[in-house]
Amino acid sequence: MKISKSTIVRTVLILIVIVNFFLEKFGVDVIKTDESFILMCVETVVEIAVIVVGFWYNNSYSKNALRAQRFLEYLKKSEE
Repeated sequence: MKISKSTIVRTVLILIVIVNFFLEKFGVDVIKTDESFILMCVETVVEIAVIVVGFWYNNSYSKNALRAQRFLEYLKKSEE
């Protein structure tokens, strides 16, 4: 799954707009955004996504994935 940079930027901007909307409705000072803040948010989202995807794809969770991992280990042992 490959997510484009523009999709990430649009998603972050939409989240900022939604948070601003609710903060404004509840009378809280609206988040002041500038280019560096948006860049920091995008970097944070990308870093978290990379961590989650990397962790997910490098570990077996489902019953089928665990069974496939055992089979792979069996094949590696039989080659030795």
